[in-house]
Amino acid sequence: MRVNVSKHRFMQLACLSFWPILLCAQSSDVQNLANCKNGWETCDRSRLNASQSAEVAASEHRRDVAKCRNGYDSCDRSKLSESEAISLAVADHQRNVSDCTTGITSCDPSRLTESEGRESSIAAQQRNIGNCHNGYASCDLT
Repeated sequence: MRVNVSKHRFMQLACLSFWPILLCAQSSDVQNLANCKNGWETCDRSRLNASQSAEVAASEHRRDVAKCRNGYDSCDRSKLSESEAISLAVADHQRNVSDCTTGITSCDPSRLTESEGRESSIAAQQRNIGNCHNGYASCDLT
């Protein structure tokens, strides 16, 4: 049996010539998945398989939770699980207590407990004493 070596070399050469095209397509798919996970406009969801779509959905959820934690208006609380919503409510309350204690204008005193309100008032008095002691215009002598 005689094997035509030139025929086999032609097939090998043909396969090698298509290799860069396959690599480019694979690289493009990896980049598209990254684009989708980052929520970028260049994402083409039609090119995702079921597993990748699930990864993208999980990434979107993590981004939404982060938006809520950071207090961004783009937060959609309806997408949070019950435990995430509770955790966020606790974090919001702690942030408000901190804002009131440090005198940040976003403080909502109506959301403080009685003891937190007392602590906030004491902190405000101490800040005012410091302001008066240092001669700041925000000193309230009353």
